[in-house]
Amino acid sequence: MITTGQKIATQRTERSRLADTDLDNIKFGRVFSDHMFLMEYADGEWRTPSIVPFADMRMSPAALVLHYSQTIFEGLKAYRSEDGRVNLFRPQANIQRMNRSADRMCMPNIPEDLFLEALIELVKLDKEWIPKGEDAALYIRPFMFASDEYIGVRPSDGYRFIIFTCPVRAYYNDAVRVKVETEYSRAFPGGTGEAKCGGNYAGGLYPAMKGAQQGYHQLVWTDGLSHKYIEESGTMNIFFNIDGTLITPALDGTILRGVTRDSIIRIARDEGVKVEERQVSVEEILIAARNGRLRAAYGAGTAATIAHIASIAFGDEVFSLPNVEDRKIANLVGGKLDDIRRGRIADPYGWMVPVV
Repeated sequence: MITTGQKIATQRTERSRLADTDLDNIKFGRVFSDHMFLMEYADGEWRTPSIVPFADMRMSPAALVLHYSQTIFEGLKAYRSEDGRVNLFRPQANIQRMNRSADRMCMPNIPEDLFLEALIELVKLDKEWIPKGEDAALYIRPFMFASDEYIGVRPSDGYRFIIFTCPVRAYYNDAVRVKVETEYSRAFPGGTGEAKCGGNYAGGLYPAMKGAQQGYHQLVWTDGLSHKYIEESGTMNIFFNIDGTLITPALDGTILRGVTRDSIIRIARDEGVKVEERQVSVEEILIAARNGRLRAAYGAGTAATIAHIASIAFGDEVFSLPNVEDRKIANLVGGKLDDIRRGRIADPYGWMVPVV
């Protein structure tokens, strides 16, 4: 049973894999650090938390998660500042969002204080895995899944909560090509679009694959009822710069509440940029693109931070956004965000949580 202030039991790996890893040449999400956090939920309570060597795990073929997809996850990063310290970026926001996802998926909440302590202790243990360089970070993946051995459609009684980390560099090296998706849907009103659950992403794989075969990096998802309104870009929130105003779809229950999205909006407003959170129609974006008023567009998320969009396709029309000068709002906001994360300027928002 979890008690307040309970110490996390730690078992260090006998042999670190760091010496055998080339951190200068890594693929995003393919290389994993030495340790992971593990905690089990049973009989209505969380059991003893521990940090153990990163390793494969055993699972019953009858585990509920394998059949009914009762699973949620998060993504956040730790950064090394210029003075050598390591900090987490807005972990409390991710913790709160994961517990909101847990509510939606009939899963137990994770005690926030313990969750934060687990993040700090795990990153502290594997801080040397953070690569050097301007695009480098330690990506952190907390996730929880139903572990009951039972074939029946109901919430699980048992759960497993794990956190592991990955050394990463830039997700995208160049601006991306996207197309507006009007056949397939990511989410519907009343569904799980706002929850960060596995099924949301599995359902998007097929249309994303079809888009990739046509030469696009990502899709621009539209609403599931009419396909008239823009929601997200692939696995990211999306922003448009129309005549110097930064516009992004309002959160309506089908769009993920992005931590990077919120950070961009707060910085942009503080920098005097006009920001609008509202319903954004496909037609509005097409008209702005045709008239030359769409200056820039980009996706925003933890993995990529800001992914500049090079072109937007709708049917047979392709609108190029090649003017680097018109990315100045994104560059201004993204630059300040990165300066905060890497300790080059003071953090006026209290977003950074020190590890060491």
